[in-house]
Amino acid sequence: MKHEAAIMEPKQGFRAQFALWSELVKLRLTTMVLITTAMGFYLASANGLDWPLLLHALFGTGILAGGAAALNEYLEKDFDAKMPRTANRPIVTGAISPERALLAGGAMAAIGLVYLAFKVNLITSVVGAVTLISYVAVYTPLKRVTTSNTLIGAIPGALPPLMGWTAATGSSGAIATEGWSLVAILFFWQLPHFLAIAWIYREDYEKAGFRMISEGEQGASNTGKSAVLYTLALIPAAISPFLLGISGIIYCVGAVILSLYFAVLSWKFSREMTLESARRLFYYSLLYLPLLLGLMVWDRAA
Repeated sequence: MKHEAAIMEPKQGFRAQFALWSELVKLRLTTMVLITTAMGFYLASANGLDWPLLLHALFGTGILAGGAAALNEYLEKDFDAKMPRTANRPIVTGAISPERALLAGGAMAAIGLVYLAFKVNLITSVVGAVTLISYVAVYTPLKRVTTSNTLIGAIPGALPPLMGWTAATGSSGAIATEGWSLVAILFFWQLPHFLAIAWIYREDYEKAGFRMISEGEQGASNTGKSAVLYTLALIPAAISPFLLGISGIIYCVGAVILSLYFAVLSWKFSREMTLESARRLFYYSLLYLPLLLGLMVWDRAA
């Protein structure tokens, strides 16, 4: 039994460390970044999929995204400590020291950018740098300055599919239309998704000193109206891949149905402004994106 316990301890230690670092680099968010990057790459690969190039693009993007997440948690450690939903993050609890997190985050971000520049192409590295800077140096500090931070934060969140597109095409000239249509979908999808979160956790955000659209006497009205506005804007964005010849008519019909229901849920949320309606909107947003992207891949234009 002692021998068995000795064997199990390193495994438990590894699992614990994996869980800590997964939280630091926001593994679930990073996984979503990789999925949308792969989507952009696949849809831009008209002449067949270059698997080695795709793997290089995903590796560099993943390292970069993990580094950006670690830097974000480092910068917000004092504020995370004030919110129950983030109080167990590894820097806050002391499981990972701030210095170690800063070093790891900075190193990962730098390695990711250099890797993309040398193993993929320069334009993809440049888009990655814009994503990193807008997320860490612009969006993160603005969360304590202006309620427009959600709108600004949707920009870096929308750029990963563009990185996939430039990785596959190798040029910036080809992203003027098709590539930006993917950015538009991610941009408008994020807004009602995060508005629902802002309403659910509005008290936590207030305690931490974050400026959210859900704050104040007009918070309910502003949050509800904005959710409706952005889901309505999502409809033409979702249709744009069909109009640009990326996907076919089956995708278009599915995109309209999915997006209209999203708008209905936003409208109900704006009328009720309850935790239940916010959660319905949030959970549907989690379902909406993979369904839409799945349809886009399935009905990809030849």
